[in-house]
Amino acid sequence: MQHTTWTYNRTQTDRNRSGLYEPLLQENEREAVADLLQFLENRTETNFFEGDPLRALSTLAFSDNVDLQRSAALAFAEITEKDVKAVDRDTLEPVLFLLQSHDVEVQRAASAALGNLAVNPENKLLIVKLGGLEPLIRQMLSPNVEVQCNAVGCITNLATHDENKTKIAKSGALVPLTRLARSKDMRVQRNATGALLNMTHSDENRQQLVNAGAIPVLVNLLSSPDTDVQYYCTTALSNIAVDSANRKKLAQTEPKLVNALIGLMDSTSLKVQCQAALALRNLASDEKYQLEIVRSRGLTPLLRLLQSSFLPLILSSVACIRNISIHPLNESPIIDAGFLEPLIELLAFDENEEIQCHAISTLRNLAASSERNKKAIVEAGAVERVCMLLQTVPLSVQSEMTACVAVLALSDELKSRLLQLGALDVLIPSTDSQSVEVQGNSAAAIGNLSSKVTDYRPFINVWSSPSGGLHGYLTRFLDSADTTFQHIAIWTIVQFLEGGDAELIELIMKSKDIIPAVTRLTQTLESSSPHHQQAEDGVTDESEIVGLARRVLDMLAASSPYQKQGYEKA
Repeated sequence: MQHTTWTYNRTQTDRNRSGLYEPLLQENEREAVADLLQFLENRTETNFFEGDPLRALSTLAFSDNVDLQRSAALAFAEITEKDVKAVDRDTLEPVLFLLQSHDVEVQRAASAALGNLAVNPENKLLIVKLGGLEPLIRQMLSPNVEVQCNAVGCITNLATHDENKTKIAKSGALVPLTRLARSKDMRVQRNATGALLNMTHSDENRQQLVNAGAIPVLVNLLSSPDTDVQYYCTTALSNIAVDSANRKKLAQTEPKLVNALIGLMDSTSLKVQCQAALALRNLASDEKYQLEIVRSRGLTPLLRLLQSSFLPLILSSVACIRNISIHPLNESPIIDAGFLEPLIELLAFDENEEIQCHAISTLRNLAASSERNKKAIVEAGAVERVCMLLQTVPLSVQSEMTACVAVLALSDELKSRLLQLGALDVLIPSTDSQSVEVQGNSAAAIGNLSSKVTDYRPFINVWSSPSGGLHGYLTRFLDSADTTFQHIAIWTIVQFLEGGDAELIELIMKSKDIIPAVTRLTQTLESSSPHHQQAEDGVTDESEIVGLARRVLDMLAASSPYQKQGYEKA
């Protein structure tokens, strides 16, 4: 905000002391002028917000003499430029009174003083409570650029307090703010766009802004030569794009938005680059924008930001590429653009958990629908990095990592490779994680790996360890109260039996825990099944578990005599 200060000078003092105003002044006004001049001579030792100094200022402020009002307004502007603290009604009322003056000089200085005072959080609330918005809105409509600039700057400061935002939105301030954002004066434009940004932090206020016609103004100002204006507009649009209805409106009315934001990722300002990527991230919550960002060549600047050494840039770009990677048609373009190795490197970015989560989630998305892409991710070293980090990263990252391995393990071609890389050594301990999600994802990954494998030696090697081994995991999940966990475990056992590995089947049959647990599942779930709600296809999870459990028992019963003997012992 641009502040106007008043510097006391000798010419004015001589003019006052010469008695030029004396015939026009009341006695109390003459005394106030004399007192104020004395206080200003000792301004470094004077508190103008109480006692005689405040009374002298107030007398001049409430005078009918416009010259005295100017003196009071200029004094308030200078004092508050250097001394901002919480004040009371007695200080604010004369400043607010001066705001209502018809004199441009008084308006300019009073709004500068009020803007200075509005830096203090307590003052922000009191200014609005005392009715400061109405005269500020009138001053925003002033033809004088200085008055506009100071009034908008004050609104900007007031709008940083959450309790004021809704009041400002409902006061009628948004339409003149939007108009002033198009001002030819850069100071006014900067203050106005800053105020609009401050109004974008709640759903209701964002809608008020949209209704006031702010969107096309903000989009047009993305091309401003001023980096502050670019930053305010980019951040405001990023916040506006949080709402799905606003994204739809942007898609319908602002065809140049994506290209403008992509261009700003090459800005000379790091904060503008960062906000441009965040705005694209929010837009990429929608399928249309996911495709458009890639078609508009947004991947190249995003990859550059991803490889930055500046944490906010890394975070904003990896969050953006994560959303873009949701669309199946974007998987191959992202991989072909060279994102795999940087994403894998970010898995070890222990300075920021969110970056790690976005990176592994992106890899999982990229692996979702293509065997080619799954293979590319494994060949790039993602599984080795996951195996190395899984037990040490935060639980939220572990959840994403195990989910990614579960997706990769769906590939029949890659199962053996994942097993050779030691996936089971980290997945089995994770089935006993503190996080239910990590447990479930790890078990799902083991289940996917167990299907259609030519060599079951990796499973046999981990039967007893680590962390209780495959045997301990299967027992815990079969005995779990969670039917999803029961289902994963019993389905995995079916895969082992269908795989036909004699040694693994023998381990299952010799277990003192697994077969009894399978038997209990058939008995417990059969007795309780009438009380469970059926799915749309008429099959309950419980009934499917019972079917799989019976199948396990039947397959074991039909085994060779040696294997059947082992089963009967169990």
